[in-house]
Amino acid sequence: MPRISLPAPETMSPEQRAVYDKIISGPRGRIQGPLRAALHNPELADKWQAIGALLRYGTTLPPRLSEIAILVTGRACNSPFEWYAHRVEAEKAGIEQPIIEALLAQTEPPGMSADDAAVYRYAVELNRHNSVSDATYAVALARFGERAVVELTALVGYYTMVAMTLNCHEIPLPEGVAPAFPLPQRAALS
Repeated sequence: MPRISLPAPETMSPEQRAVYDKIISGPRGRIQGPLRAALHNPELADKWQAIGALLRYGTTLPPRLSEIAILVTGRACNSPFEWYAHRVEAEKAGIEQPIIEALLAQTEPPGMSADDAAVYRYAVELNRHNSVSDATYAVALARFGERAVVELTALVGYYTMVAMTLNCHEIPLPEGVAPAFPLPQRAALS
């Protein structure tokens, strides 16, 4: 059960409905997750959806690498919803089950390509230390270039914000979906 109300299309203000319609007519095709909470402030939701669409669909990073970074971030932030949503996207991007299972277990996945490993290490360090080492940065820079390293950093930061929003407001998983792990506030109570 979410901690806040989640605006439904039939009860939205005209400003909320305009943003809602923009989101569902865009590449997402639907609204779920943190944008449901962000709609309480239509201007925030509109800017949020725009940067999210850019980082998800408009970077130089291929979907496979983006999804590795997002899964690392979702798991590091202990966000069951982010994990659920992006596990599906990772599978669509061709990420193999042993890699996904290792990311869930927060262990270095076996058999990664050099590109996969560079993104994995960058995302792990950025989540763990709020920065990356010179060596990790140099590898990512050499493999992907300056633009992609800026995009990768922004992607991790954006999905950290997404995870925090999902967790704090307890945005529910779809009905019938069990969380892969508990929310941080629920794990602390166990």
